[in-house]
Amino acid sequence: MLKIIYFVLVMFSINSFSQELNCNVVVDAQRTANQNVQIFQALEKQLSEFINNTKWTNKSFKNQEKINCNMVINVQNYNSNVFTATLQIQASRPVYNATYTTPIYNFNDRDFTFEYLEFQNLVYNPNQFESNLISVITFHIYMILGLDADTFSKNGGDEYFAQAQTIANYSQQGGGKGWSLQDGLQSRFALIDNLLSPTFEEFRSVMYTYHMIGLDQMSDNTMKGKQVIASVLPELEKMNQRRPNSFLMRVFFDAKADEITQIFSGGPKVDVAEIIDTLNKIGPTYATKWRNIKF
Repeated sequence: MLKIIYFVLVMFSINSFSQELNCNVVVDAQRTANQNVQIFQALEKQLSEFINNTKWTNKSFKNQEKINCNMVINVQNYNSNVFTATLQIQASRPVYNATYTTPIYNFNDRDFTFEYLEFQNLVYNPNQFESNLISVITFHIYMILGLDADTFSKNGGDEYFAQAQTIANYSQQGGGKGWSLQDGLQSRFALIDNLLSPTFEEFRSVMYTYHMIGLDQMSDNTMKGKQVIASVLPELEKMNQRRPNSFLMRVFFDAKADEITQIFSGGPKVDVAEIIDTLNKIGPTYATKWRNIKF
């Protein structure tokens, strides 16, 4: 009997405090017209196991607390074990007392070139460059963890963003694109640099208030939740005044534009005229979405 109880407790512990991510990985190689589909399947399987079976933090995550995410690698060219691809990452977290999950990260990494040999070991070293494949994947994993943590507590993602920055710094030695200042204003380097800069501090505070104070209380008081979201969006104007049309503003709206449109197009009525005016100022490239806000 004691053995049975011990077994149940062990299984409960394993199921309740498991790895942090529930990530769906897809490797799409249709554009290559390459007949060696086995290597793409092997890459997909290995990356899925690597991401989902690695313990990325020192915290315990229950099954229902796992972060759902998708990574789609679109391989454009494959030659002599060198892959040229793009990486689309999406991540979401559950909303309190609801079946709805809210997007927190939607990023298209266009500079993703890496080498991969079928069935090679995928090893992550937090303080040392291993390969561009490992660096890019783990960089975005820590971005996901950081953004998720920021939605639950103010600046809760600090330790994860610090690790993403460490990865960005040591990965410059690998020579891959996206890791240095010279790689443009929408690179991985720019993303983590901007995120940790006081110039864009409103981004992280808005992420917290929008989710924890706004969305998470909508099941109990929808009107109040909507009012909180309406009141916090103008905070992004401060960031926009310092740096108009910034990369981080695009990152925010790539994840949240559809959701914001839905929030203010139904449910308890709030005055949307001022909200739409604010959205057009800080997110003019999403104007077609803002025109769909009609109440």
